[in-house]
This record gives sequence, C-alpha cells and structure tokens, in this order.
Amino acid sequence: MTDINYFEDIELTVKQALNEDIKDGDLTASLIPESNQAHAKIVCREESVLCGRPWFDEVFRQVDESIKIHWLKEEGASIDADETLCEITGSARHILTAERTALNFLQTMMATATTTAAYMKYLHDTNTTLLDTRKTLPGLRLAQKYAVACGGATNHRIGLFDAILIKENHIMAAGGIENAVTTAKQDFPGVKVEVETENLDEVQQALQAGADIIMLDNFSLEMMQQAVEMVQNAAKLEVSGNVEIQHLAAIAKTGVDFISTGAITKHIRAIDLSMRFNMDIAE
Repeated sequence: MTDINYFEDIELTVKQALNEDIKDGDLTASLIPESNQAHAKIVCREESVLCGRPWFDEVFRQVDESIKIHWLKEEGASIDADETLCEITGSARHILTAERTALNFLQTMMATATTTAAYMKYLHDTNTTLLDTRKTLPGLRLAQKYAVACGGATNHRIGLFDAILIKENHIMAAGGIENAVTTAKQDFPGVKVEVETENLDEVQQALQAGADIIMLDNFSLEMMQQAVEMVQNAAKLEVSGNVEIQHLAAIAKTGVDFISTGAITKHIRAIDLSMRFNMDIAE
C-alpha cells in the first residue's frame, strides 16, 4: 500500500537492543581471552521462512566489525528442520556477546514471515490481498513490516502519519462519517481515505461520502457479500476483525479486495534457533 524504507532505523534499533543487553560490558564473555577465535553456526530446528538477515548482520557489525558471517540460505527461503542458516567466524568473546541479541531479531522476524506465509497459502489463486496492521511489537514496526513482505503479504500504512484510516472513535469525535471524510479530503488532497464500518448502513454512508477504501469490521460472510454487491467497485473493500486463518479462502470468495489481520505480527511464536559453538579454529 505504501513504499517503505525498511532499513532506515536498523542501526538505531540494533543499538538500543544491544544496549539493553550489554550496557557497560558482557561480564561472562570477559572471562574468555580476547585472542581466542571461534567458529559457530546457526541451526533452525523447525520448518520456517528465513527473515531478518540484515538485522542479524548489523548486531555482529556493531559488536565487532571483523566477525565474518557466511549465509547458506537466502532471505525469504523456505527452511527445513535442522538446516544450518549461516556460519560465523571471529572473536569467541564477541560472538558470544552478540549471540542472544542477534537471535532475538532473527527468531522474531522469522516467526512473522513464517506465520504470514502460512496465511498466504489460503489466498492462493484468489484476487484478495493480505495486509498487515499497526499491531506490531513496539520498536520493531519496520522490522515486522519487512518480515510480512518476506512472507508474501502486503504492507498497509506504516503508522498514523502516512495514511488516513477513520475508525469508530474518529467518526464519533468528528461528528459522523460524512464530516470525517469531507474534512479528510479537504485537508489532505491526494491521500486515500479509508473508513471503518460496523454495519451495512455505515458502508452506504462511507460510499456516499466518497471513501476510497471501506473497512468491513467483524462482518459475517453474508454481510461481506452484500457489501460487495452494494459498493459495485466504487470503492475498495477491506475485511478486518477476528480474521481466522481457516476462514481466509471463504472471505476471499466474497469478492473483497483486502483482508487485514494483526495476527501475522502479534500472534506469533518465536522460531526455534540455536547457535552451535566450537573452538576448532582457535589460534
């Protein structure tokens, strides 16, 4: 829905993550002689989608630029259980210091991409686009938006600053759908205006007001079909609210343009990754 520079805050995001883990220094890693070199590999324990390499790499870069990472799998690739994702060589002390923060980024972004890919399978051969939402982990908005794209879905707005979505409380505060849409069109010409609706009467109001996109919030399948027939392509239709993965195909068959769900960014389980570490190449 919008062009996104996913990497614009990667350096700061990683810096903050490292600071909360290391602060003045890694006490345990300091027990290891600084001259000791090591080799490690990251193994994925379950089927998943690889995502997050730039954040993983940035963690190691900020800890020690001399550490070498050799990726064996491409970003967005399907991963089988027990596959090795990458190999790492360099300072034993610094590899261990960076380990947890790097894995935190990777396991979270892989979880988002993997969940998204699972949802996308249900929309295969349909004309309905799967969208994400603003329901992302605080501080990881761009990272999770990137992961959604890796999983095959489409990004909705980045935040409150780049698109207009008039929801229930906005409608109430603005004095109704017509007032809200009219003001939006006047104040932000050229910006698409989306309106959240809770019933078919509100769909009609949003349509008459000139909304570009109408969100059908918690509509039944029958109501979705009625909305499609009512709108007749005069606006785009987006389904949202308690979207379950097993219902995606049925929703798509109603003819709606978009399905948005926060589940692909917030109902996720970290992918099981582990670092296998050895000193075989110690100097």
